[in-house]
Amino acid sequence: MTSVLVADDQTLIRQAVAGILDSHPDITVAGQAENGSEAVSLAEQLHPDVVLMDIRMPVLDGIEATARICSDPDLSETKVLILTTFEEDEYVVAALRAGASGFIGKGAEPEEIARAILSVHAGESLLSPAATRALIRRYVLADAQTASVNSQAAATLAKLTDREAEVLLLVARGLSNGEIAEKLFISPHTAKTHVNRIMTKVHSHDRAQLVILAYEGGLLAPGE
Repeated sequence: MTSVLVADDQTLIRQAVAGILDSHPDITVAGQAENGSEAVSLAEQLHPDVVLMDIRMPVLDGIEATARICSDPDLSETKVLILTTFEEDEYVVAALRAGASGFIGKGAEPEEIARAILSVHAGESLLSPAATRALIRRYVLADAQTASVNSQAAATLAKLTDREAEVLLLVARGLSNGEIAEKLFISPHTAKTHVNRIMTKVHSHDRAQLVILAYEGGLLAPGE
């Protein structure tokens, strides 16, 4: 059973989403938060598997709330899934940087939201590398602070072995574990082990964050 904390400042939306999720046989709603600060506090108390997080909320916005949850060692098993609209792409990038495992639109069908939550809980990223690259080209690379971010990202990449850097580059280009295995003449299990080890070394929650790191650290150029 996957436990979920629903965070949204709009009462009707929050309660409607919570009601829909609670009726799903594989999901239970652990709690509801009406702002980012409450979301962090309830996450610390309840340790939900997934936090379904709105971005624009009072007191503390969803991006900062995501950063606090994802940086808390006691909440290392808690994933954050962002509720968003298409007009909020720049905020989505910020949320991914903060540690979110993906995003889903507010207009999604109930079953889509439930499926997204279960996928994120299972360790999958709800954002394809291709989508991540598109967002990065639009927002990350144009960021005035990119130079300082690159320095930090490059230092993080320096922790990797040559083989791990090679695997990370393939992940950032959108290859699956099976495709990486075929490309490097290794088994899919070995490819998965490499990817998991890389995530641990660079403190990434999922593959989408690895794509961002590859760009910010200069491992992958914008046109690639």
